[in-house]
Amino acid sequence: MHVMQYEITLPADYDMGIIRKRVADKGHLLDAQPGLGLKAYLVRERGLQGSPVNQYAPFYLWRTAEGMNGFLWGPGFRGLSADFGRPPVRHWLGAGLVHGSAPDSAETPPATPATAATPATAATPATMTTPTTVPTPTTATRDTVRLPESADPAEAVSRALAELAELAGPAESAPLPGRPALHTAAVAVDPSRWELLRVVLWHGEAPEDAPGVRYRVLHLSRPELDRLPAGRHW
Repeated sequence: MHVMQYEITLPADYDMGIIRKRVADKGHLLDAQPGLGLKAYLVRERGLQGSPVNQYAPFYLWRTAEGMNGFLWGPGFRGLSADFGRPPVRHWLGAGLVHGSAPDSAETPPATPATAATPATAATPATMTTPTTVPTPTTATRDTVRLPESADPAEAVSRALAELAELAGPAESAPLPGRPALHTAAVAVDPSRWELLRVVLWHGEAPEDAPGVRYRVLHLSRPELDRLPAGRHW
């Protein structure tokens, strides 16, 4: 699993309705992208949820390096770079994943369009996965922690996964009282900085005690999320 995110910080007076329309018009284009576990179209809005900035910050879990490379060198990222300038792209090694459960009251999203993949990377029936009908999360949190030299990275990853799995609870159980249901949580490491990353997608408002940066989720593409295994990725 490859974890990727770029952040496009926008002017303080920027009309975030432009980003919302962009996602509404184009978000579905990756709903059947080969090699993509999920793409969460994340935004921060100045003055909301404690954010000091307006920001468009898509987050990706790639199942294959080929899928990630095909996106970065393809028309989608080229078009984004033409509109906003080419952003630096952060990349972490996927270390583990937690699959949550959907709240009982959530609605089933519409079916994924069958023609969403771009011609250059169009998938054959043998490589495509039909997403299960899990409702779209509404918020996300991202927390990064530097691992001291004395820390064992494997132990840090295992501990983070255990904490997130406890938040998710058994697949058939309801979320803890007063807390939203966990949709998906990923743990990753940037070994160039020895930085541990935890990103959680939530159904409903993220808990007040959830650490890190808070985002709104405008859309979720998840063509191959079900093919990413839960637990440690080694």
